[in-house]
Amino acid sequence: MSDLRTLYQEVILDHNKSPRNFRAMEDADMTLEGYNPLCGDHYMVYVKMDDDVLADVSFTGSGCAISKASASVMSTIVKNKTRQEAGKLFDQFHDLVTGKSAPGNKEELGRIAVFAGVSEFPARVKCASLAWHTLKAALEKQANPVTTE
Repeated sequence: MSDLRTLYQEVILDHNKSPRNFRAMEDADMTLEGYNPLCGDHYMVYVKMDDDVLADVSFTGSGCAISKASASVMSTIVKNKTRQEAGKLFDQFHDLVTGKSAPGNKEELGRIAVFAGVSEFPARVKCASLAWHTLKAALEKQANPVTTE
């Protein structure tokens, strides 16, 4: 278990240091702001749709290592998914980080499994889930910024 935890930490640190899809998207169909006033995490999430498919997803902003890594991983795994598939990934991620479901089948969870340990630190759940909630709200066409409070 220690080796697995170390691997997960390395993945999170890598995504924090070199976040994927970290850029503004000028031709986004949806853009929404997410903010965690408790710790200062602040992101903009951008989505380009192709019919019902998330053709491109990116983000800008700043925050702690967990929040930036989570936004980075999220942006890579929801790209080219349908709204429904992205919603299912949101549910799986949220259940994982809130401890509602065990890490279970790592193959099914894929890259989101690296956030399994977040459930042990309730204060970090909001950090990990900020970008995900922002994406979900954007897909639901909400106009108001997302806040964790």
